[in-house]
Amino acid sequence: MTTERRIALIPAFCPGEQLVTLAHELYDIGFAVVIVNDGSGEEYNGVFDAAIQFSSVLTHPVNQGKGAALKTGLSYIRDVFIPPYTVVTLDADGQHSISDASRVCDRAESVRQALVLGCREFKGENVKVPKKSLLGNKITRAVFSLSSGMDVSDTQTGLRAFSDRHIERMLSISGERYEYEMNVLMRYAKEGVPIEEVPIETIYIDNNSSSHFDPVHDSARIYKEILKFSASSLICFGLDYLLYCLFGTFLGSITAANIAARVISSCVNFELNRRLVFGSKKSVPKSALQYFTLAAFILLCNTLLLDLLVKVTPLGRYAAKLITECAMFIVSWTVQKTMIFRKKEARAK
Repeated sequence: MTTERRIALIPAFCPGEQLVTLAHELYDIGFAVVIVNDGSGEEYNGVFDAAIQFSSVLTHPVNQGKGAALKTGLSYIRDVFIPPYTVVTLDADGQHSISDASRVCDRAESVRQALVLGCREFKGENVKVPKKSLLGNKITRAVFSLSSGMDVSDTQTGLRAFSDRHIERMLSISGERYEYEMNVLMRYAKEGVPIEEVPIETIYIDNNSSSHFDPVHDSARIYKEILKFSASSLICFGLDYLLYCLFGTFLGSITAANIAARVISSCVNFELNRRLVFGSKKSVPKSALQYFTLAAFILLCNTLLLDLLVKVTPLGRYAAKLITECAMFIVSWTVQKTMIFRKKEARAK
């Protein structure tokens, strides 16, 4: 084993000569450099042979994806280097400067419990961002904010720094390709782990032509993972509304219909959230007690507000139901995410 203060991890697929320059410059300022050749093929052996003078090069026989390459590098770092140390991930195309890599490491070393993101500036007279990159970041930023309740200005940045204490958690996060980096943000937001931002230079080389990001397939993977966090509430909202309409027809009472619909949809929502959304391992009786206490409170507020809207406004019972559900959604989601299904390690921190 060896001891190094800072380690640069670079996943690389079909890289250019700039990878060698990047490795050389990092090595010269004291970084230990780990490069993962993610199945680039024999025609790129020359690049990796040149980079090996300044780095350790790990190789995937076939392309497995950026997430898999990052995990291979993290596993190697965990097994070879002695804590404490700081890891910074960089893209292989030269779009992260050495000075920015050092600055995000500086911040990660001062807040070892946090994940530090090097966030690019997408506005300004001297900033030229490819349209597809600008649009992609705006969409993922908006969806991430709605799903997690946290605002991150650059969700797609590959420049990230963190201490050795994050290695095991990152290795446990799902995702083999570009969706992995978004999954890390979602997991950290869900568990209440601090995420900090450091402004960095915005660099796009040749209009980002070297990017291997597939706008269709990779975007689908990213949004699928993000939307999973909202799907449970949407499904149960639909079920609740359908049952409300059905029971309202047969029972003839708005209050009775609302309560019956909510009891059934709450049971379904509890299991979806516990198993699929939050992946909670807490005691089922304890979680259930907390959840249904919250559900009872929400139901009370829901029923009173719904009855009030129907009686004192010109809204019909169906429109009033929609408005009431939207008002209660934020309260329910926030309490579940931060209290009921929160991971044990996040609560301890």
